[in-house]
Amino acid sequence: MAQKPKVDPHVGRLGYLQALVTEFQETQSQDAKEQVLANLANFAYDPSNYEYLRQLQVLDLFLDSLSEENETLVEFAIGGLCNLCPDRANKEHILQAGGVPLIINCLSSPNEETVLSAITTLMHLSPPGRSFLPELTATPVVQCMLRFSLSASARLRNLAQIFLEDFCSPHQVVEARSRQAHSALGIPLPRSVAPQQR
Repeated sequence: MAQKPKVDPHVGRLGYLQALVTEFQETQSQDAKEQVLANLANFAYDPSNYEYLRQLQVLDLFLDSLSEENETLVEFAIGGLCNLCPDRANKEHILQAGGVPLIINCLSSPNEETVLSAITTLMHLSPPGRSFLPELTATPVVQCMLRFSLSASARLRNLAQIFLEDFCSPHQVVEARSRQAHSALGIPLPRSVAPQQR
């Protein structure tokens, strides 16, 4: 388990976040990286931290972490982006930094939490109204959602259904269904966490 960053208690929130970012960049321990990224993702939930996180380039840190082989880092990174993207400035940064393909790649994760956060992030990145960005609702994405809408996991099934109904045109759904030899077939459904037996 990672140690708490050594921060003077008087430096405030920005100083604490800076210490987390520095620890993430300097540590060689995967456990420490996971814990720090989880902490940053949790700080990303609070809008009062958005400016600090932009200033410290945490959005880029999250985007870079989406390419990691460590599934836990990917889960926390996409969770952090999901927490940040309701904000307009953060959304614009993610789009301008080319984050959409990285987020779409998360749809193929075996981790259900990663997939759920990726779907939610794609929803947040969609502009209001029916003027969707084409890459957010490209045929392979719609095919994934169709597949996820058949999942045994109610959370995944329901979220995919919302994406299909609210973010895709009926034509896109029909077209994706008509392509039975679609590219999403090779993407396995994520593993859901089995409920604990009592």
